[in-house]
Amino acid sequence: MTQAEPQFSLRLAQTPEDVRAAARLRYRVFVEELGGDGALVDHDARLERDRFDPFFDHLILVDDARDPALGDPVIGVYRLMRRDQAKHAGQFYSEDEYDLSILLESGRPLLELGRSCLHPDYRGGAALMHLWQGLAAYVEEHGIEILFGVASFHGTDIAPLAAPLSLLHHRHLAPPELRVRARPAQYQSMDLMPEADIDRAAAMRQVPALIKGYLRMGGRVGEGAFIDHAFNTTDVCLVMDTRHINEKMRALYTKARG
Repeated sequence: MTQAEPQFSLRLAQTPEDVRAAARLRYRVFVEELGGDGALVDHDARLERDRFDPFFDHLILVDDARDPALGDPVIGVYRLMRRDQAKHAGQFYSEDEYDLSILLESGRPLLELGRSCLHPDYRGGAALMHLWQGLAAYVEEHGIEILFGVASFHGTDIAPLAAPLSLLHHRHLAPPELRVRARPAQYQSMDLMPEADIDRAAAMRQVPALIKGYLRMGGRVGEGAFIDHAFNTTDVCLVMDTRHINEKMRALYTKARG
């Protein structure tokens, strides 16, 4: 069956069905593809969710031209949590993995990003740029200054990840005023190889596309990785100060305003 040319629309989830559609896409990506699991994952209904979902805004990307026979029209999602929403939730999601004190004590407007994913049919194309334009518009609307959130490498075996983690540590470590640190219980040093021993091109090929995208726009990583056995991932915390964004992110803001 031939898929029609995508016709993208972007919105915050407005209804319970919107949120369920996001959870179905997350199940396909995080559970079926990546082998994740969790206490509130509903395998019968094929929904990936957790206790934080009611407190997040869910940014959803819809392909209005998608043939219903191919599945849900929701083909991209982002979870977004501001500081005021985190107060209602009791904490930011990332606080289970990272000590965020340095960000929380800054007093600056914060936005946590999470559960970003795209349907496999839409990877490597324009869909991710549409999601980022929606994110830029949200940041602009709410006066956000610092964006952060965990992003993942697949798997929990550190040996094959030594080169990319070390590259992130040596070349993309956040400045001290933004440098969150992985919690001790599952802390994994990212300084696993001397910088001189890293094949930078090969290491960067191992870095997931989402992380590479953040780095290209000026994002940096916190201190240490976190081993998430339940989700079968090795997580890093990305931090981005909107005062120091590069031209690629500025272009997204310009398009979002337009």
